[in-house]
Formats: sequence, C-alpha cells, structure tokens
Amino acid sequence: MSGGVPRSQARAQAVRMLTELDTAWPDSADLLAGGALHALQSWEQVAVRIVAESQTDAGCSVAGAYLDRAQPPVIAVATAASSARQDFTALHELGHHLQRTCDALIEQLLAQPDDGFALEDAACDAFAAAVLLPEPLVNRHIPSRGPTADDVVALWHDAHASRAAVCVRASERLPAPGHVLLLDTDATLVFGASHRLPPLRRGSDQSSVGLITDAINRASGRVTGRTRLTYRDDIQGEELYAQIVPIDGYLLAVLVLDSAPWRTFSPPTAAPGPRAAWRICEWPDCDHHFQAFSRPCERCGAPVCPACDRCACVPKVAERTCPRCNLVQPASMFVNAEGPCRDCS
Repeated sequence: MSGGVPRSQARAQAVRMLTELDTAWPDSADLLAGGALHALQSWEQVAVRIVAESQTDAGCSVAGAYLDRAQPPVIAVATAASSARQDFTALHELGHHLQRTCDALIEQLLAQPDDGFALEDAACDAFAAAVLLPEPLVNRHIPSRGPTADDVVALWHDAHASRAAVCVRASERLPAPGHVLLLDTDATLVFGASHRLPPLRRGSDQSSVGLITDAINRASGRVTGRTRLTYRDDIQGEELYAQIVPIDGYLLAVLVLDSAPWRTFSPPTAAPGPRAAWRICEWPDCDHHFQAFSRPCERCGAPVCPACDRCACVPKVAERTCPRCNLVQPASMFVNAEGPCRDCS
C-alpha cells in the first residue's frame, strides 16, 4: 500500500488552481463561496447537471462527476446531497475542469509518477475547501498542535460549509500521517480526507472496525482509542490513534499515526504497517495459509496462493497425475518427469 498525496503538494496545486480561476473567471472566488452550485450555472465555460448519485463517479471522493468530453464540459452533482455538500462537490468538480484545461496545471499532474491521478483528486478537495473555509476562520478553531474531533465539529458549526469541506481543512492541519473521516450510522464512509496515508474509498464499509461500532452503539457517540481502518479485501491499514464524536447525525473521526492532539503522549505504535487478512489456499493439495495484499482474481474472487501460484479457478502451474496415487499434483510435487509424486516417493 502506497502513501497518500502530501498535503503540501495538494495545497500548492490548489493555490495554482485559484490563480487560474481568477484568470478564467475574475473575482469569482467570493461569488463561489456564497453558493458555488448556483454561481456555476451562470458560467458559460461549463454546464451544470443535477443527477442521481448512481450516475456519479464512484472513484471520486465526492458524489459528483466531471465529463470533459461534452461540449461544454459537464459538472454533475448528486441530487440527494445537502446544499452545502452540493456546493463542495461543485467546487471539487470545477477543480477537475481547471486541472484538465490549463496547460500549467496539466504539466504539474504529468510530472507525477502516476501521471497525477492521486494529486488531481486531492487538489480538487483542497481547492474546494480553500474557497469555502478561509484561513482566519480555520485558525480560530484549529490550534497549532492539530485538530481534535471536537475542534473540527466546532469549525463546522461556525462555517457555512459542508462537513466534507471541514474534513479537508482539518486534514491539512494533522500533526502526523492520518485521516479525518465522516461516517454514517451504518459505519459507511461518507467522505474521507487523508494525509500521507492511502485514502479510503468513499462508500467503504467500516463496520469491522470495533472502535467505530462502539461509537455507533454508545448513546454519547464518543470514543477514543487505537484502531486499524479497513481497505479492500479486508486489508487493514496502520494502527492509528483515534477520536470519534457525533456531528449532526453522523460520526466525525480524527485518526493519526502519532502525536494525537487529544493525548499528552502518543508515540508511534509498536506494530506499524498494514495487515492483510489470513487466507487458506482453495486447492486441497496445497492448503497453504498466507496473507494477501494483491488484488484477488476477478473471476473467482480468491487471491493467488504464493505457495502453488493458483487462485480458485485457474491453475497457474503445470500439473501431472501421479502414477501411484492417481492424484493431480503441481509439477513441483514431482521429483522427475516420469516418477511418482513426492508423497509417494
């Protein structure tokens, strides 16, 4: 698992985006801050569409989509979202538009090892949050030591911005690698902002995380402790210090690798690194126990066993039938080309 985009890199790209916005649409930042979705509907360079959430980009951090092949390009925003969330989504998608139509911004993306795939989305979040939450307001609520979960909630109450925008701004002040997450009461990730850790997929199920289910089941909705978040295929991320509090029908979680602002002492964990779930090879002639970080087979859903190089549906190694036991065995189970298998030798 690779780390996420450094916040300094995302912020620097967002600053360049704000400059490009002022060039393409002078003095529009204040107009967008007062109601981005409404303001964008009057800008001729893009078309705004309100769509069902099922029509949005599942790979995007927000419930929206940017369709650059349309003329003019389309900014799509989910209809079910609140007005504040729609404004954040509209600004996020505007960020995609700026980064895909400005040569200088495109060059910044192409200079990245992944051609800017991760940076583009992170910069869109940083750009949207910068428009909606000015620096003086953020400074008033988030101290230099970094944000607690209560600090983030207080910022949201004082701002005219979505919870997602507040998560992004708070993540920019994290004192160590970590996340600021918004979850619903089913432990589904509604939005996540990450700093120097792999981001979690929007809509991912975090119900296997005990600390999150504890917060859901408690009347106060408040918990602190250590936990590991869940990525694809039951892979668990780094062990993190976590603080979770309620935020108007949702849960707000701040998680960091160390230097937790709500603790007087929080050194790095003694068991760093992600963890993969234990698997058992599907083939009875192998039955090997292993941990898998690689993606499973698209057809059978099983990971490839490192011992016999097979998933559950397609053998990846040559096989032979033993002349003594009549069992089909991997070629590695035979001493020579004509003799019996190792078990029968």
